Amino acid sequence: MRKEIEKSIIEAAAAVALLQEEETIQFIERVVISLSECFSSGNKVLIAGNGGSLCDAMHFAEEFTGFYREKRRPFPAMALSDPSHMSCVANDTSFEDVFSRYVEAFGKEGDIFIALTTSGNSKNLVRAARMAREKGVRVIGFLGKDGGLLKDLCDDCWIVKGFGYSDRIQEVHMTAMHIIIEAVEKELLVLA
Repeated sequence: MRKEIEKSIIEAAAAVALLQEEETIQFIERVVISLSECFSSGNKVLIAGNGGSLCDAMHFAEEFTGFYREKRRPFPAMALSDPSHMSCVANDTSFEDVFSRYVEAFGKEGDIFIALTTSGNSKNLVRAARMAREKGVRVIGFLGKDGGLLKDLCDDCWIVKGFGYSDRIQEVHMTAMHIIIEAVEKELLVLA
């Protein structure tokens, strides 16, 4: 058991080490600028994912609408996670439409859609990204493996490569999101 635990710790540390790569730092900087401009302009952020990535989407959104490290106004971010909407759309059309219908209903030019996926191939996120592009909504992807179909639909994306399982990808995505939230909060407090 100890060897497996040590192996997992080494993998987790390797995933987090990706945050130090120049490409990652530049992605984080670009996302901070995009989100800060979005919120400053009175626009909103829509965030979606499946399974653990949906939980991460909810976490990401609530840190903006609630508080992170500072008492400040809420920033308009929403996880696309309403179970009544999702079961309605999945039942009436397809699970592949659950996020695109949200984007169609709420997305407007100047908003940002963030897709969280460890494969980049989730059909419901691909459809949502296409809808976002139709509506003039900026698409940002937190992706894994080779980026899948979504990498070509994103205005900006970060692909966490080198891990065969979702857990390590999601762990480093969440760490990057925490760094982004902290930086956006500081940026907007300076601008206030």
